[in-house]
Amino acid sequence: MPNRSGTNGNLARRDLLRTATLAAAGGLLCDQSAKAEDAPTDGVKRQALHPDGAPAADIGYSPAILAEGKKILMISGQGPKDHNADIETQIRQALDKIGLLLKAAGGSYANVVMVRHYWLHLQRDLPIFRKIRREYFVEPCPASTGIGVSELATSDLQLEIEVVAIL
Repeated sequence: MPNRSGTNGNLARRDLLRTATLAAAGGLLCDQSAKAEDAPTDGVKRQALHPDGAPAADIGYSPAILAEGKKILMISGQGPKDHNADIETQIRQALDKIGLLLKAAGGSYANVVMVRHYWLHLQRDLPIFRKIRREYFVEPCPASTGIGVSELATSDLQLEIEVVAIL
């Protein structure tokens, strides 16, 4: 048995910290009909957690997700290309940019374990995001947090979406 107080102990603590970080709570609705090309890469495991006493605030998302893999990909907040487009188009453009970054890292939306989305008009735009996200995210759904803010990086930006993926 490995000695937990030495190098192997440090690795075990790092693994625990990584797992705890990735199991943060939140919520996203997602598509249960993932395509084969959207499946996580070999060696990546994702498990949704739905314990009694920690219910989801909305249907179809994971209050937490336990993930295991070799690499962590953290994608900075992404906004739309066209800041003057309607909000549905802006959401799709931001999610499409995230898809390109996931692909560049060798992953897909199936590797996403955490999503944070920031909104100037949370109450107005969140229902639209909930509808659109079903087209992008797959089971088990990533954890998610939606945040209303008073301003974003540039004055014409209305939303930013960031993700964490395990590859």
